[in-house]
Amino acid sequence: MEAVILAGGQGTRLKPYSTTIPKPLVPVGERAILEIVLRQLKRAGVTRVRMAVNHMAELLMAFFGTGEKYGLAIEYAVEDEPLGTVGPLARMERLPEHFIVMNGDVLTDLDYSELFRSHVAAGAQLTLSTYHREERVDFDVLRLDATGRRLVGFEEKPVHTFDVSMGVYVFDRRLIDRIPRDRRYGLDELVLDLLAAKVPIHPFPWSGFWLDIGRPDDYDRANREIERLFPAEVR
Repeated sequence: MEAVILAGGQGTRLKPYSTTIPKPLVPVGERAILEIVLRQLKRAGVTRVRMAVNHMAELLMAFFGTGEKYGLAIEYAVEDEPLGTVGPLARMERLPEHFIVMNGDVLTDLDYSELFRSHVAAGAQLTLSTYHREERVDFDVLRLDATGRRLVGFEEKPVHTFDVSMGVYVFDRRLIDRIPRDRRYGLDELVLDLLAAKVPIHPFPWSGFWLDIGRPDDYDRANREIERLFPAEVR
C-alpha cells in the first residue's frame, strides 16, 4: 500500500502551538502527530509515503528525511503555492491504482488496512472514512416565526448528531484526471463534482477513536488519552 499525506497547511486553528513549528510536528505525548501517523501506516502495511508540503516545508523534510527510520520510503511534493487539499495530487507521478490520502494531523485508531480492503471490494473511485459525532450547543436555542416577533420553539442546550469526514480517504487513480493542475482544488470540490456526476462514493464508518487535532481542546484531549489508546510502538 501507498499513502499520500497532506501536510502543507499552516495550522492556524492550533495556534499558539503551531506558531513556530508546522502543525504535523506538534507533539502528542512524546512524538510528533505525524510521526505517530507514519508508525501506524507502517504497521498497516504501507511501504511508500508521498508527503505534500508547503508551510515550513524545510522543517518537515529535515525531520522525516527519507523515512528510513520508520521503515518507509518517503518522497516530498513541495508546493510553490497552496494547492488545496486535493490539488497536489494532480502533480504527483506514478501513483498506484489505489492509494490512501489523509491529512497530516489526524489522530485515530482507524484500521487503515481494513479501510483499504473495503475500498477495493466496493469498486469505488473514492472512499471516505466517516465518524458519528455529537456536539452540544451551550445556549438555549430559540425558534421564531417568519415575522421574528413570536416565539414558537425552545430547546435547552440541544445536542446535534451528524456524520463527519475523518480526513482519511482512499482514491482510485482515475480521480487524478478530474483534478485541475493550475489552481487550488479541495476535497469538498471533488466530492461535490462526483455527486453532480452521479459517481458513487463509498463511506467507511468508524466507531473507534478519532480526533482532528485542529482545535486546542481536541489537542489537550489527545495528550490526555494517547497512552490509554495507542500501543507503545506507535506512541
